[in-house]
This record gives sequence, structure tokens and C-alpha cells, in this order.
Amino acid sequence: MTFRTFSLSEAADYLHLPPATLEDFARRGEVPCQRQGKRLTFLADELEEWASRRLLGLDDRRLTDFHVRSTAHYHDLSPDAAILPKLLKPEWIAPALPCRSKPSVIREMVDLADSTGLVAYRDELLEGVTEREGLCSTALAGGIAMLHPRVHEPYMFDDSFLVLGRTVAAVPFGSPDRSTSDVFFLVCCQDDRIHLHVLARLCMICQHTGALTLLRGSGNREEMYRILCDAESQLVSSL
Repeated sequence: MTFRTFSLSEAADYLHLPPATLEDFARRGEVPCQRQGKRLTFLADELEEWASRRLLGLDDRRLTDFHVRSTAHYHDLSPDAAILPKLLKPEWIAPALPCRSKPSVIREMVDLADSTGLVAYRDELLEGVTEREGLCSTALAGGIAMLHPRVHEPYMFDDSFLVLGRTVAAVPFGSPDRSTSDVFFLVCCQDDRIHLHVLARLCMICQHTGALTLLRGSGNREEMYRILCDAESQLVSSL
């Protein structure tokens, strides 16, 4: 567990928000914080959890705005500023998971992550992902879910990465529109900022390209990998 504390300006920089906007959120009780007299402080773990949940619920325009700002801060916006080829490999894609329930999806996705050789503590990752889903489902409309552990510690992974799984049959996963889910990403990042950027990038790919339809029409992991990389290239070149 990370107990790092941010000041208002540090937290605003971390979230890519103007300090006045974050202060207004805090005043309205919309973001977890502590008051020390007139001074606001923010616990890193609580802030990341709030940011992840808020990011997955952003409308299309605000998601685009966040993605551009987070990309500009950490990555070049040129067409070769892709992150998926650095985080994903074809062998980390499972195109036909036999899962029939939410707990089995979580277990299979954690096992897939563990197969990368980058997970230091498999059981801790399973516990973290299960705990995160218990707070609020990471399923989104469109039949996708963006699984991730509740907190992100550098010691949990040898490097940041993600895995992709598709179930043979769609599974009830808690989508806000009550639809079932069949495409699952598990995002494993050492750093909270990379984590939020990856979430935004994946949401943009799913919402603004035809990747989901193509992924569902393919049963080949190499082809699914190319579909995602091509979609990301299309996306970043359009920003």
C-alpha cells in the first residue's frame, strides 16, 4: 500500500486538472482529501482509485480531452507515439476463454497476466483485481471491461504491461447498461500515471475505432495484436 501524500498542486498535476478545479471538487466532497486547516492533502492510493473510476465514466468529449492532455504530458503525439507495442505481445492474448462467470474471468485474466513472467506476486494481483471489482465494476458499455488492481506498486510487476482476453460467450460483468461483456483487458502498471494514460488510450481505441468489431471477428492472437496496434496508430495520428 502506498501512503504518499500529495499537496493540492501535486495532485492537480497528477490528474492533469487545474488546481482550482480540483479544489472545487474537494469543496463539494467529490474527491477524497484531508483538510489541515486551510491546506488540502490527498493520499495517492485514494486519488488513483478515484481517478480510475472517474476516467471510466467520462463522457466522450471529456475522455478525448483527458487523453490529449495526458498524452501530451508523457508521450509525443506523432504517429509513432504508440504504447501498445511496448505493453502487449501476441502471446499475451487469449482469444477463446471458456469463462462463464465474473470470478472465473478474473482468475483466467490474472493467470494470463502471470504467464507473461512479469508478475511478482500472482495471488496479490488476484486479490487486488477482485478488490477493485468489488468497489465498482470496470465493465463498460460495448461489451468490454478494463480490469486492473486497486493499487499500483512498482514491486508487483517487473514492468508495465497489459493482457487481452475474449470469452467464447459473453459474461455478466456489471456493465452500467446491464449488457454482457466478452472483451477483457487487464492493465498492470508500475506507475499510476502510466496506468491512467493506458486506460484512456484503450477507451479511446474502443470508442473511436472499429477495433472491437474486428477483434470479435478474429480468433487469431497475432491478428488481434495487429488490429489493436493498427487502431492505436490510426488514433494517435488523428489527434
